[in-house]
Amino acid sequence: MKNIALYNGILMPEIGFGTWKAPTGEVTVEAVKAAIECGYTHIDCAAIYGNEKEVGLGIKESNADRKDLFITSKLWNDVRGYQETIDAFNQTLSDLQLDYLDLYLIHWPRPVKYHDNYIEKNIESWKAMEDLYKQGKVKAIGVSNFKIHHMEEIIENCEIKPMVNQIEFHPSCLEKEIRDFCKKENIVVTGYSPLANGKVFECKELVEFSEKYGVSIAQLCIRYALQHDVIPLVKSVTKERIKANLNVNFVISDEDMEKIDKITTCGGSYKDSDDISF
Repeated sequence: MKNIALYNGILMPEIGFGTWKAPTGEVTVEAVKAAIECGYTHIDCAAIYGNEKEVGLGIKESNADRKDLFITSKLWNDVRGYQETIDAFNQTLSDLQLDYLDLYLIHWPRPVKYHDNYIEKNIESWKAMEDLYKQGKVKAIGVSNFKIHHMEEIIENCEIKPMVNQIEFHPSCLEKEIRDFCKKENIVVTGYSPLANGKVFECKELVEFSEKYGVSIAQLCIRYALQHDVIPLVKSVTKERIKANLNVNFVISDEDMEKIDKITTCGGSYKDSDDISF
C-alpha cells in the first residue's frame, strides 16, 4: 500500500480501516485482525465508538509489528481543556493497549457542551495535543469535521498546525472548499463514509461505472476518493469485502471523474459542525 507524507514527514497509509459502528465484542476483534491480515496497516477508531478495547485486542492478536501500523483515535465532544485532554488520551492508550498513537484528532469543533466558548476550549485541548506530540506520545495531531473557519481558529492560536482533517467524503459530498483550503495549508484530508452509508449502492450512475471498470461499487468509490487526494476510511466486518476493498489498482478516467463529481443522489449526513446537538 502507498503512503501519504504528512507535513512533518510521518507516513500515513493511503487507505484506512474504519471501526465506526463496529460492534463491541468478538466481531470487531476478528474484523481488525482480518484487516491487518489482508494488508491494512492504517486503523481508525475513536473513544465515542465504544469499541477501542476490542480494536486494541484485535491489534494485539494480529501479532503485527507495532511500528508497521498507523493507529488513529479521536477526542470526544464531552472533553475539552488541557488536563482533561491528557486524561482522555491516556484512557484511549490504555483501552487500545498501546504505548503511543500515530494520529490524534479533535472529533468535532463545536460540541453542544462547549457551544459558546468552543474556540477557547479547543485551543486548550490543542495545547495538550501539541505537548503530547512533543513528548512523542503521538506522532501527528489533527482535527475532524472542521470547517475552514474552525481550522483558521486553531492555526491562528497554535504552535503546531493540524496535519490532518478528517471529513465526510463520497459522491454527492465533495467538500471542495475545505479540501482546497487543506491543500493550500498542506493538511492531509481523510474521508469517512466513502460509501455514503450504503447510499452509493442505490445510485444508477455508479452501478454503470462499476460495470464499465469491472469493479465493485465500493472499489469504485474508494478509487474515486484516492484520485481526489482523499484517504478513504473503509469499513466491513466481512473478510472477503475487507480484502476486496484494497484491490483498487485501476484508474478512473478524468471524464468519468467529472461525471461522478456531478452525481447528487448519494446525499450526505449534512451535519452542520457549527450547530451539532451532541
